[in-house]
Amino acid sequence: MKDYKRHLVTAALPYANGPVHIGHLAGNFLPADIYARYLRAKGEDVKFICGTDEHGVPITIRAMKEGVTPQDIVDKYHKIIDDSLKTMGISFDIFSRTSNQIHHETSQAFFKTLYDKGLFEEKESEQYFDEEKQTFLADRYITGTCPKCSNENAYGDQCEKCGSTLSPDELINPKSTLSDSIPIKKKTTHWYLPLQNYETWLKQWIVEDHKEWKNNVYGQCKSWLDNGLQPRAMTRDSNWGVKVPIEGVAGKVLYVWFDAPIGYISATKELTNQWADYWCKDDTKLVHFLGKDNIVFHCIIFPAMLKAHGGFVLPDNVPANEFLNIEGEKVSTSRNWAVWVDEYVKDFPDMQDAMRYTLIANAPETKDNDFTWKDFQDRNNSELVAILGNFVNRAFVLMHKLCNGRVPAFHLEAKDEKDDALFEKIVNTKKQLEQSIEQYRYREALFTVIDLAREGNKYLQDKEPWKHTDNQVLIDNSLHLCLQLCANLAIYINPFLPFTAKKMCKLMKVVDKMLEWKNGGSLELLKVNYPLNPPELLFRKVEDDEIAFQKAKLENNKIQQVIEVAKTEMIESQISPLKNEIVFDDFEKIDLRVGKIIEAMKVPKADKLLQLTVDLGFEKRTVVSGIAAHYSPEEVIGKQVTLVANLAPRKMRGIESNGMILMAENAEGKLIFVNPSEEAVNGCSVK
Repeated sequence: MKDYKRHLVTAALPYANGPVHIGHLAGNFLPADIYARYLRAKGEDVKFICGTDEHGVPITIRAMKEGVTPQDIVDKYHKIIDDSLKTMGISFDIFSRTSNQIHHETSQAFFKTLYDKGLFEEKESEQYFDEEKQTFLADRYITGTCPKCSNENAYGDQCEKCGSTLSPDELINPKSTLSDSIPIKKKTTHWYLPLQNYETWLKQWIVEDHKEWKNNVYGQCKSWLDNGLQPRAMTRDSNWGVKVPIEGVAGKVLYVWFDAPIGYISATKELTNQWADYWCKDDTKLVHFLGKDNIVFHCIIFPAMLKAHGGFVLPDNVPANEFLNIEGEKVSTSRNWAVWVDEYVKDFPDMQDAMRYTLIANAPETKDNDFTWKDFQDRNNSELVAILGNFVNRAFVLMHKLCNGRVPAFHLEAKDEKDDALFEKIVNTKKQLEQSIEQYRYREALFTVIDLAREGNKYLQDKEPWKHTDNQVLIDNSLHLCLQLCANLAIYINPFLPFTAKKMCKLMKVVDKMLEWKNGGSLELLKVNYPLNPPELLFRKVEDDEIAFQKAKLENNKIQQVIEVAKTEMIESQISPLKNEIVFDDFEKIDLRVGKIIEAMKVPKADKLLQLTVDLGFEKRTVVSGIAAHYSPEEVIGKQVTLVANLAPRKMRGIESNGMILMAENAEGKLIFVNPSEEAVNGCSVK
């Protein structure tokens, strides 16, 4: 096995278009954090890199839905995501952003290197174009029917129902998500990375050289390679993203899956001036942690980019996880079927490790797995509380009761087979943990630690020191070993449950330095006669009503989301479509003036009409307006209004109307006045 001098650990960049849910934690953030914490404990040189991916179509779609700018969206969700992950103990060395200037510069320089080397293929192609919005449509701006599972809401790049990778041309009955209209095909120019040129190299590098990769990763990569690689566009038509660094090119940005993985490089640059040591020296071990939907990008496209550029290390491993479902259903952000991390930490303050434990125990390492609130409760109460927490608490209670609150001596002449067996278990656990963690089998590693705590409970039960108050040697030996086991458990559990490890250090009155991995397997971690703190519970039980509340909250969120979607669709259906486009000269012809209604009366035999006298300051006008169904004459007198003052006169019910009052319609269909928010001078122009 190669001896690496430094380690570079990355977790897939989350999109800054919404908060993170526990599926994100289970998929890549927790596994990456466990690995980074383990390496740090071993004293390795490690950098743990991540940040928010702040470009791409999901950002702009969210911005349009919320009526704000893309920058507003990424600023909002970067903070929410950053705070959520830090609160859950994800120990990044840096959590950066792809909207940072250093990232734009790094991505543009990377692209320019490939461009100057002549490695791109410049192609003119026909792409979908929205005539109403006058814009080319990125893949995610197009929806239609999936040709493989008939899902009517598939995107132009992927069907989220069956998981198939798609192209917009494959969709049946495609339509624009911007205007709901049927798009046309229009010519545009883009730069393609000819992945087929790297196919032979990729086959050797993955299929032959990395057979140790997880089956799901190896299999997906081999399938892509066996089907043959095709050129892939590395640019998009958009104004949000990293601008294409080619002179004379406007309205084009780098494809999000070109610039996003470069975010690992730019974040490392931001972190340290020695960034090149981690990215450009062969004695660096690079490991990407991600979910299965990102395998192709990290194992084929990004390595091909790095190979094309030259001078960068390639990933040693990409231990991707499968997906985590919630209560038997796939996570769906559109249906709000998710357990959001920021909401969890509000509902369960100081219980980060309970969720970390449950997610590791149910980690979708080889297949999709399921999170249920009942399992969360059971694992917390039956494993954390009843096994690990119970053992530590019993050891400290008995130590204070039978040994005056101090670490008792160990009498070698009185040790027995049970003592030897427990010590051997402590030493062997360390070896098993190293093997499991270094092979990215974290569920197995976690259960190894819990088994050790279970062994501690059994040892205490077998020794029964509370029954031998006349035999202080037996009491001393059994409790000495139990306390040393507690110290070892803190070391072993630290990569998985860091908050619990810190609590245990506080109980034992030791500094965090004790948690260094080299100390594991020792029976001399706590000095004889050293006073320890009184016992405190490491974990609390989760009650039935808390679980009932969370399950009800999930269902209610889904129902509320359906209601909100229905409301939105109803409102959108009531909004009339935009009229034909006009130019500025057309608008300049309209003369809008502020006036005040000074008289009003109903028009005889016309239920909808009011006859108004409007004071424009320089003259008074008679205007007939169809607002009688919404306002009485008394309600409108004294109101300032906006009037189209140069509209040709028109007779209505024999009355000549000289102008038109501007009105809007609210969600209930009631007409409302479009008037100045503050008192204006009658007759002044509206610009």
